[in-house]
Amino acid sequence: MSANPHCNPVPHLDQAIARLIDDALAEDVGPGDVTSSSVIPESLRFKGVMAAREEMVVAGMDFARVVFHKVIPEARFEAFVKDGDKVAPGTVLAEMEGPARGLLTAERTALNLLQHLSGIATLTRTYVDRIQGTGAVLLDTRKTIPGLRLAAKYATRMGGAQNHRMGLYDGVLIKDNHIAVCGSVAEAVRRAQAGQSGKVEVECDTLDQVREAVAAKADIILLDNMPPPVLIEAVAIVGGRCKTEASGGVTLETIRAIAETGVDYISVGRLTQSARAIDIGMDWAAE
Repeated sequence: MSANPHCNPVPHLDQAIARLIDDALAEDVGPGDVTSSSVIPESLRFKGVMAAREEMVVAGMDFARVVFHKVIPEARFEAFVKDGDKVAPGTVLAEMEGPARGLLTAERTALNLLQHLSGIATLTRTYVDRIQGTGAVLLDTRKTIPGLRLAAKYATRMGGAQNHRMGLYDGVLIKDNHIAVCGSVAEAVRRAQAGQSGKVEVECDTLDQVREAVAAKADIILLDNMPPPVLIEAVAIVGGRCKTEASGGVTLETIRAIAETGVDYISVGRLTQSARAIDIGMDWAAE
C-alpha cells in the first residue's frame, strides 16, 4: 500500500491515453492532413529522431508511441529512454520510421503530449529535490486542465510526487465552505464520518480549528496557508494523532521551510497549473 493515504496510483491509464489521443487527433487532423497529402508523395518513407533540447524528466513516451501507431499502425517507434528518467540536452528520446505522410500528420500531437507531460514531470522533480531528506511527501492537486487529469497526475508521479485525490469521488476533503454550511469543523467531520467509511481530511485555517479537528478524530488535517512558525505550532498540537498536510501558495522558494516544520505532506497546485512545456525537437531525414 502506498505511503500516501489519499488515493491509489493513477487508475485506468491505458484507457485514458486512448481517449485523450483519439480526441487530440480528431481536433488536429479532422478529416485529413491537407498539407501532407498535397506535397508529400504517398510512397515516400521518413525516419525521425526525437531529442531533448533542454534538461528534462521524461513523461509521456507511451502517449507519443500510441499517437504514431494510431495514425500509422505499421510505423516503428523505438524509445531509448523511459518515463521518469532525467536526461540532458541533446539526448535522443526515440526514433520513428514509416510512411512520411503519416509521421508528419502525427508529429504535432505526439510532441504536444510529450512536451506537456514532461514539463509537469520536470517541475515536479524540482519540487521533490527541494524537500529531499525532510521526510515530507509532495502531493499534486485537482488543479488540472479539464480532460487531462489522469495524464497530468501520471506525469507528477513520474516526477516523484504522489497523487492526492483523483476527483471528488475518491476521498473526503472538507473545505472551508463545507465547514461554513455545517457550522463547525467538529460537525463537518462528524457528518463525514457517519456517511463515509474512508479517511476524512479537513481543512483548517486556524490553530483553534486544528484543535477541534484533532478532538473530532479527523484522519488528516490540511493546514491551509499557514506560515512555517504557525505550521510548527500546528504539528505540535496534532502530536502525531493524525497526518498533516500543508497547502496554499507553496513555491520553490518556500517549500523547504514548510517541509522542515514536520508536516507529513505538502500539496502543490503549481505542479499541474504552472508547468511549462519542455522543448523537444523532432528532426526528420528521408531514407
